[in-house]
Amino acid sequence: MKYFLQCFAVIFLLACSVKEQQNLQPAKFPEFSAESHRGGRGAMPENTIPAMLYSLSLDEVTTLEMDIHVTADKQLVLSHDAYLNPLFALKPDGTEIDKSENKNFPIFQMTYDEVRKFDVGSKKHENFPEQKKMKVSIPLLEDVIDSVQHYIEHYSRKQVFYNIETKSTEAKDNVLNAPPAEFVKLLMGIVEKKGITPYVIIQSFDARTLRILNDEYPHVRTSYLVGPARKKNFKIEIDEDIETLGFIPDIYSPHYKYVTKENVEECHRKGMKMVVYTPNTKEEIDQLKAIGVDGVITDFPELFRE
Repeated sequence: MKYFLQCFAVIFLLACSVKEQQNLQPAKFPEFSAESHRGGRGAMPENTIPAMLYSLSLDEVTTLEMDIHVTADKQLVLSHDAYLNPLFALKPDGTEIDKSENKNFPIFQMTYDEVRKFDVGSKKHENFPEQKKMKVSIPLLEDVIDSVQHYIEHYSRKQVFYNIETKSTEAKDNVLNAPPAEFVKLLMGIVEKKGITPYVIIQSFDARTLRILNDEYPHVRTSYLVGPARKKNFKIEIDEDIETLGFIPDIYSPHYKYVTKENVEECHRKGMKMVVYTPNTKEEIDQLKAIGVDGVITDFPELFRE
């Protein structure tokens, strides 16, 4: 009897291990990854919960794209910028951030309690005049995931992917951003806690972040962002980028203006998907689809409906 119980225990543990591994495996990638950039900032305040919920209301959207930073108290928040951006952020008292103050509010040096008091949705965004105005704060990544998953369950909406960009550069480690090892640990702690690992893509311009993910979390999809970076006569160099990165990522993600059909075909030969950023017209999206890109990140996700 004792031997039987021991055998049963071993089989049970093995079964649990297999199930756990299955739960970690990436879900099938969309046939075409229709991604809302920062939640769709053409219509809603960027990187906010209302933006993500707006994108969920568009059935064609397969993927929510977002950026994250780390606060002084080690919270992950949605923000593209290292500082509270005077272009659309208002101070807790409702006044504007003067241009002379534009580097006075670094997120990495502020607690989340301080960050959340800023309003990032009421001020008119000069680049997106149709953006809906509302008082809204920078959210925690955890709260975004909870809100998205609740919406999906409540409305029986098809599960979306999360394309999460870590914002970091080596020159700003421990000044404006967490070092990559800490950043990855904090991020994956939340991803695993929320049970969304199969639907997560981690993207970054910072190759260090992606190398850590590839070494320590090989089951998580990675996307290497490449772009002009203020270079003149920029040209996509896939081999050079892979050499810099040190491995072949799941996704290669360049700026759309520099992409050719030959680039797309080369990506596919190397086993990568190509998801491009950030075309904002229907014509551009159609042209990119015609040359075979696997996905598009746009500020106007409603274009996927047309």
